[in-house]
Amino acid sequence: MAVRKQGKSFGNVHIGIGGWNFAPWRDNFYPAGLPQARELEYASRHLTAIEINSTYHGTQKRTSFANWRDATPDDFVFAVKASRFATNRRILAEGADSIHRFIDSGIAELRHKLGPVVWQFAPTKQFVPDDFEAFLNLLPDAVEGVSLRHVLEVRHASFMCDEYLKLARKFKAATVFTDSPKFPSFADLTADFVYARLMNAQEKLATGYAPKDLDQWAGRVASWAEGKAPDDLPVVEDKPGAKLKPKTVYLFFINGAKERAPSAAGALLERLGWTPTEEVPVKVAVSKPAAVEGSAEAPATKARATKAPANKASVEKPPARKTPAKKTAAKKATRAAA
Repeated sequence: MAVRKQGKSFGNVHIGIGGWNFAPWRDNFYPAGLPQARELEYASRHLTAIEINSTYHGTQKRTSFANWRDATPDDFVFAVKASRFATNRRILAEGADSIHRFIDSGIAELRHKLGPVVWQFAPTKQFVPDDFEAFLNLLPDAVEGVSLRHVLEVRHASFMCDEYLKLARKFKAATVFTDSPKFPSFADLTADFVYARLMNAQEKLATGYAPKDLDQWAGRVASWAEGKAPDDLPVVEDKPGAKLKPKTVYLFFINGAKERAPSAAGALLERLGWTPTEEVPVKVAVSKPAAVEGSAEAPATKARATKAPANKASVEKPPARKTPAKKTAAKKATRAAA
């Protein structure tokens, strides 16, 4: 996806929302009468990325990933939220089976449209260096020939330290930046891409965020994309850990007044010079209609009480396994020693 800002073109910026099936978006973001089965088609032509959240609650079908891929434009990107069974545990190093069940569940069917995999941790999960490093050792570099990029959404203040930043950089994992006052907010870069989840949309504002705030976010996105660090965001380090290079940027309007999320994303894209590819999408040929995706954002602390969407998976069940996730030889050796 290419966006333009002040005469410059960015092919490394992806902006969107969490999920695509949400009742308040109907007859609002979505045109009146648009079939629910075509909501992904519409959303993917008015935004440039979507974070899939249903994968956090339960295993999705391999065919669903394939249908979502086929229903969207060629340059569209899906970020995928990893299974809660892998991250909501006392000892992270014991999550190998859960990690690989998720990785092997079919996310590779998204192919070149697969963006980062988001690993969200509970607000109560504190930073324990040895255990966290053992967890990172379990994350594969690729699955079924598709490269993987990992994002860490850490929600406890103990992660705001140099030791965590060094560890995340060692494994080339990005750290989520959020503007939510409920969670730690630090914009230190730990990978070759940036991942932001914005959660402060307000219902009283048509675009969720005030125009001046969206202007600021457009400037920050442009800075990251050009290889600069915004100077108005909180950080742990006084200076970047390494010389900055242009970054791929993923930014999602996720929570707050969620009904405003599509408007906020669209307004930010407009500021960056991007316009929708189609007002009403032409029906595309897919093997089946794009499956409904559960888009509700569930707090990590309540994950065990949440019922899984659509596929009704409330417990982990191993899906039909294809080619297993692959790690580099170096990581295999490290994992064996962990």
